[in-house]
Amino acid sequence: MIKALVCHQFGGAENLVFETIQPIQPASDEVLIEVDYAGVNFPDTLIIQGKYQFKPDLPFVPGQEVSGRVISVGADVDHVMQGDVVIASMTWGAFAGQAVAMGINTYLLPPSLSLEDGATILETYGTAMHGLKDRGAIKPGETLVVLGASGGTGSAAVQLGKLLGARVIAVASTEEKRGFSRKNGADEVVGYEGLKEKLKEFGGADVIFDPVGGAVSELAFRSLHAGGRHLVVGFASGEIPAIPFNLPLLKSASIVGVYWGGFWRSNPDDNRRNVQMLLNWFEQGKLKTAGTQCYPLEQGAKAIKDLMERKAIGRIVLKMN
Repeated sequence: MIKALVCHQFGGAENLVFETIQPIQPASDEVLIEVDYAGVNFPDTLIIQGKYQFKPDLPFVPGQEVSGRVISVGADVDHVMQGDVVIASMTWGAFAGQAVAMGINTYLLPPSLSLEDGATILETYGTAMHGLKDRGAIKPGETLVVLGASGGTGSAAVQLGKLLGARVIAVASTEEKRGFSRKNGADEVVGYEGLKEKLKEFGGADVIFDPVGGAVSELAFRSLHAGGRHLVVGFASGEIPAIPFNLPLLKSASIVGVYWGGFWRSNPDDNRRNVQMLLNWFEQGKLKTAGTQCYPLEQGAKAIKDLMERKAIGRIVLKMN
């Protein structure tokens, strides 16, 4: 039997149950992984409430990314083998002692990276890379504004923006979170109060990375230069904004969706190139994980609750044993 954090009914984190589940077998295109660490991500807070793009049948194990060792592989998987140390991303199933992932989104973990750090790379850096490179087409010398800059995807976007040659303005809600963003490499840091005016004082934006949504989205959008791109990553505020369509018209600016989950499923080769580039940068020391808060698996409900209540700075991981 395998220890797991299980969702039996949709709702808050308090509904999750720490219990045992039956062993799993991989399909022909899947990898079975003995999980060491699982990353906790904002979509996990949505899927347990039944608010995510995918709605699994109950009961199910939440969690979208893991690090660990390969137990076995399906017949169609040939790039990893039993015993390999890997990282992988999936839609759910990570918060357990064993998890299955599709082979197309399973990668060898570079030896310079710890298993704990490895469980924090794919969902956040993968999303930020796809957003800034593929959807935002960011260029050296452009100004990038990152909303929610101390969170998972936000902190990844700050680092990647700098690495890709942008000037980065980090937006975060508290002085502690702004201090974190400064240490993470942001050129400028600001709070949300008077956001539109502050961003204009800094000269406006070419690209906005927005995992927050709500009222701040329009305020940030109004700072865009002509030809600017507003990247819609998520709605951590809980509110989907309704930006007046005259604004992108008058600014000749674009509102661009960023959905990494759809990208890695429909464009696996392009995604693999992106992820391999990220792993190479980690190996070369050009990227560094922004720090983790580690909880044992049996405290997984508390970890998700802390993320929902925006208490996390950087990343949260669950340790299996």
